[in-house]
Amino acid sequence: MKTPLLDRRSFMKMAGVAWASTLAPASLHALERTDAVFASGFMVRDGGFGVATVAEDGTIIERVALPARSHGMAYSAASGRAVAFARRPGTFALIFDTQRSHEPFVIHAGEDRHFFGHGSFSPDGRLLYASENDFEANRGVIGLYDATDGYSRIGEFDTYGIGTHDMTVSDDGRMLIIANGGIETHPDFGRTKLNLDRMEPSLALVEAATGALIERHALPPSLRQLSTRHVDIDARGRVWFACQYEGPRNDLPPLAGHFAKGEDIRFLDLPEETTVGLANYVGAIAVNRAQGLVGLTSPKGGYAVTVDAATGRVIDERRVGDAAGIAPSPHGFAVSSFDGRFDGSAADIAWDQHIIRLGRL
Repeated sequence: MKTPLLDRRSFMKMAGVAWASTLAPASLHALERTDAVFASGFMVRDGGFGVATVAEDGTIIERVALPARSHGMAYSAASGRAVAFARRPGTFALIFDTQRSHEPFVIHAGEDRHFFGHGSFSPDGRLLYASENDFEANRGVIGLYDATDGYSRIGEFDTYGIGTHDMTVSDDGRMLIIANGGIETHPDFGRTKLNLDRMEPSLALVEAATGALIERHALPPSLRQLSTRHVDIDARGRVWFACQYEGPRNDLPPLAGHFAKGEDIRFLDLPEETTVGLANYVGAIAVNRAQGLVGLTSPKGGYAVTVDAATGRVIDERRVGDAAGIAPSPHGFAVSSFDGRFDGSAADIAWDQHIIRLGRL
């Protein structure tokens, strides 16, 4: 069953009058005027880190401190909880409650595991899934955390690949969709990529109840250096994926595509100038289900692209310096940047790679 996007009225009702009364006047004014509420990790100028809820015009509504840099986020409309995952090879995830009924708290990855920066809740909010690295065995895993029991780690599933990055859950909660980037890393070597000459990128569908493999799509040998990184789902249940190329700079490989269960993957046939603008690196992907759109951003190219999900046709592309996160908004997509801009407004912080809208179509 689809969960509606959380608009400002729903957010206010969920958070409560007591919470609103604690906001600074500028934040409260922005919240009253916005049609959507977002969240993203950030870095401040002195080197500190946090996660913020953000109005559509870029006004920061509230901040929560983080122990170190985060990457991706997850949100459960069922529980009102959100999670900021540590950037690889970090081992923390911060849980915070958008209803303000609980204080933020930190959980940690299991022994000999670190987070890959992404995860997703089950539709009922009872389980948190997190992409993780079993770095001694060089395999990706999905850590399972019980949200009804303090987010205790209760097990893990194989991802049937290495360098696992983004993942999400089907609307019915039965299937995990996993992007295995194919890149070997180990915390002893920081963020160094250890196997660029023998990468193994793939996309996997896994049963959420058992961890059994449903199907796995390995990229062909000619695209072995095309790391499958981020995923989202459209209104028809198709999985959209975005890639980052680790091969020669003058190559122009396909950078995004889609598939559905039982189908082969299909790459978007983007115009050459669009592919050039994305600079072989899509840093984030988002689907706007209500408007039938797919959005891509590239920090390396300083580019944001909007594609019609039905036809694959590019309907908008624009220069956005240091383009970072992207999320569905009432006007298509909200885009953040590493230099502190959020849909054109500027803040004295650096937004991190991803933003989420609190709720989803």
